[in-house]
Amino acid sequence: MKSNLLILGAGQYGALVCEVAESLECFDKIDFLDDQTAERAVGGFGMAESLIDRYDSAIVALGNATLRLSLTEKLKEIGYTIPTLVHNRAYVSPSATLGEGCVVEPMAVIQTNAVIGNCCLISAGAVVNHNAILCDGCHIDCNATVPASAEVPMGTKIVP
Repeated sequence: MKSNLLILGAGQYGALVCEVAESLECFDKIDFLDDQTAERAVGGFGMAESLIDRYDSAIVALGNATLRLSLTEKLKEIGYTIPTLVHNRAYVSPSATLGEGCVVEPMAVIQTNAVIGNCCLISAGAVVNHNAILCDGCHIDCNATVPASAEVPMGTKIVP
């Protein structure tokens, strides 16, 4: 049985997260909550608690790391499962570990023994080299590289 996914954030990144989720073909239904982009959303962020009976999974698709992490905690408290979405055209080493709420875009590479914290965004073409550690809320932007054995502090955005 497939599940239903609620994406918090219906803007540009929300659309991207939706496409990654659709590529996995594991959700029956995908909808958005957003306080600003109402035409695409089924409601605002405050509706998350009332929708727990219709959606078992939820993920935050916002660029602000602090907000992404705090909203994810609220979703967990409500009872949502927080998935990690890895596009089927990304490479993730079998020895790498990914926290909950991460999104790995197409053509991203996560190498041997890399550790990816919760709610990290790994954009298209990004490389997280072997033994690197990303703390919670990091964003590795398109075509950026995290060197081998590096440790990236919480909420850091790395650009090429």
